[in-house]
Amino acid sequence: MFLSFYYIVALVLVLSFHEASHAWTANRLGDPTAKRAGRLTLNPLAHLDVLGTLMLFFIGIGWGKPVPINPNNFERPIRDQALTALAGPMANLALAFIAAIPYSYLSTYKPVFLFSEAVLDISIVLFLFNMLPIPPLDGSKFIGILLPKRFHPLYEKFLSKGLPYFIVLMFVDLYFFDKIFGVSFIWTAVSQLTFWLKAAILLIV
Repeated sequence: MFLSFYYIVALVLVLSFHEASHAWTANRLGDPTAKRAGRLTLNPLAHLDVLGTLMLFFIGIGWGKPVPINPNNFERPIRDQALTALAGPMANLALAFIAAIPYSYLSTYKPVFLFSEAVLDISIVLFLFNMLPIPPLDGSKFIGILLPKRFHPLYEKFLSKGLPYFIVLMFVDLYFFDKIFGVSFIWTAVSQLTFWLKAAILLIV
């Protein structure tokens, strides 16, 4: 599915919108780091990570280039980091609603229908996957806003040390569990939620 022309173009669009939303939100909240790095743009060349893109096509897991931020520039670092992280998935959710309109009402125009379907599907998947509370995904940064201040040092350590555990978790889930149980638990959950969220969005529009 993701190797079709429409899905490749849609993926580039959705990833660029996702990362640019992080940069825009950080800049609005007082941190111009991403803007100075040239990330406040929808130009995909500014956001695509070479390794992340290759991994997407070879093993099905990919990522964009992380948007740089400096929490010291925020008025309220924990809150503003959370809002900046949330901006990416929320941008994906907004794109899903936008794409659902031509998908629902222009089905007779096949190129428009296929492209809007690709944007809709990828936007929902990236929204759900990025909201998982596992570093370095956006959901892990958002949960900080819900924690009492006394847990913030432990939380920051959790964020800084989480990447290796994320890699191991994804490897175990995609390969080890799949070989033993015949299923990837994370992707099964994301797939099921994608089905229901897509149905809900289409019902609304």
